[in-house]
Amino acid sequence: MAGLLFGTAGIPHSTSLRSAAYGIERSAELGLGCMEMEFVRGVKMSEATAYQVAETAAKAGIRLSAHAPYFINLNAHELAKIKASQQRLLATARIAALCGAESVVFHPAFYLGNPPREVYQTVKEYLKEALDRLKSENNRVLIRPEVMGRVAQFGTIDEIFELSSELEGLAPCLDFAHWHARTGKSNSYPEFCTILEQVKERLGQTALGNMHIHISGIAYGKKGELNHLNLKESDLEYVELLRAFRDYGIKGLVICESPNLESDALLLKETYSRLLQTELLPGQEPAG
Repeated sequence: MAGLLFGTAGIPHSTSLRSAAYGIERSAELGLGCMEMEFVRGVKMSEATAYQVAETAAKAGIRLSAHAPYFINLNAHELAKIKASQQRLLATARIAALCGAESVVFHPAFYLGNPPREVYQTVKEYLKEALDRLKSENNRVLIRPEVMGRVAQFGTIDEIFELSSELEGLAPCLDFAHWHARTGKSNSYPEFCTILEQVKERLGQTALGNMHIHISGIAYGKKGELNHLNLKESDLEYVELLRAFRDYGIKGLVICESPNLESDALLLKETYSRLLQTELLPGQEPAG
């Protein structure tokens, strides 16, 4: 797998025509390496379009991921809503596979007043059903539950890591801005390294070589995330975060969710490139 690639959550703003294929071509023009297709309002792409997207991405050298609809809650109190959530996740994985995407990111659930451990078991049960279905279809897209930014949402780092260690076909989507907003902390080089160390300890060294990461600036309050911000308008210590990525030698996709999309994606890429050129200080050992 190539090193760390940077891209946008959705079609770059500067794309001339609003389609995934044009977004892929624009990403390549900008010098980005990946793009996340946003199906957050529903999966409306045809199979014919998906094949075109796959061909365009292969020619442009752009790696793809996808984000499933927001309307997923595997802890809903009504079984019909849980089944509909499963179907939305399955539909995203199926179209993502046709597009040649590697991963599908999704928001797993809300606690809805239930004990977190009980919610974990419920999410695990219904998620396993969906994963078993994808396995039976020989769909190899990785499903990635996202670390969430609000305290009402299922998706702490521990929950996501535990799910990923217990279920085949699952891997985490680490959203460092979300975790910073949720905890009010986790915004320093040592804290970033602690998270990456947990990845290695709980999911194995190979997990560090196949990461899917979301980054943006973020505004937050007592209950966590309020909204995304551009990096330079936020308090996220993104340079220190990128330094941790460098020192742990992680590989995979970094998706920028800032409002300015490609501007911050390019800022992250350029900053990371400069960090790679920075030699370790005398006596300093690389992390990891």
